[in-house]
Amino acid sequence: MAEEKTTSQRPQKREFNRSGSRPDFNRRPRREAPVQEEKVWVPKTTLGKDILSGKYSSMSQVLLNGNKILEAEITDYLLPGMTMDFINIGQAKGKFGGGKRKASKATQKITLEGSKMSFSMLAVCGNKEGIVGLGFGKSRETVPSREKAIIKAKKNLIITRRGCGDWGCFCGTAHSIPFEVEGVSGSCRVKLIPAPKGTGLVAEGELKKLLELAGIKDVWCKSFGNPGNKMNFLKAGFDALKNLQKIRMTPDMMKGRGIKEGDKYEG
Repeated sequence: MAEEKTTSQRPQKREFNRSGSRPDFNRRPRREAPVQEEKVWVPKTTLGKDILSGKYSSMSQVLLNGNKILEAEITDYLLPGMTMDFINIGQAKGKFGGGKRKASKATQKITLEGSKMSFSMLAVCGNKEGIVGLGFGKSRETVPSREKAIIKAKKNLIITRRGCGDWGCFCGTAHSIPFEVEGVSGSCRVKLIPAPKGTGLVAEGELKKLLELAGIKDVWCKSFGNPGNKMNFLKAGFDALKNLQKIRMTPDMMKGRGIKEGDKYEG
C-alpha cells in the first residue's frame, strides 16, 4: 500500500483576495520617482559671467551693446517668462493628397544603406516687449530637433524697433512699426507697412506668431515670391524685423513716433 501523504507534504492552499487574484502579484512595492536636482548654471563665456556679476540687468542692454549670446541659459536667466511657439513647416498625410500642417517636416535621404529619415523644426520665442528669436533644428528624431530649435532660438535674439509710423494715426505709442521695411530670404520677400491703431495683424497665420511675440499689434504685410515655403517666408519676416534696427533716424524723424527699442523709449 502506498504510504499516506503527511500534512507537511500536502500542497498548501493559495490565498486569494476578493478580486480573485493572488495578493503577491497585486500588491507590488511602488517605485518612488527619483528626485531631480536643480541644475546650477555655471557660465562658460565672458558675457555669462558679467550677467551673474550684475553688469547687465536686462536683455535689452545685452543686445543694444552688440553682445552675441552663446549660451541659452543667458536667455533663461534674464527672460524667465519668455513664450515659445513652433512654426508649421511640415504637412501630415491625408486623404486625396491633402493633410493638415504640422510643426515637424520629414525628409528622406537615399543612401547605399537605404533611406534615412530626418526631421526639421522651426521655433519662435519672444517676450512680447520687443525681443524675439528664431531658431532652426534638424535631427533623426523629432525630440532632438525640437530641443535644437529651442536652443538656437534663445541664442538668436534681436531687438525690434516699434512705434507709430502711419500718417493717419501718428498717436505716439509703440503699437506698430515706425516705417516700411523689407526682408529677403531665398525667393521670398516680405514687406511690413505701418498700420493705424485697431487694424490688427494683417498677415499670414504663421507670420502672425512671429509678430505677436515681437510685440507688434498693428501692421500690414505684403509677400512676394513663393510664400508657400514657410521656412523662407518666416526667415524673410525675421530679416525685416532685423532691418528695423539698422535704419538710422534723425531726432526730427523720431518726434511724435513713440519709438521704443526693447524696453527703452528713444523718442
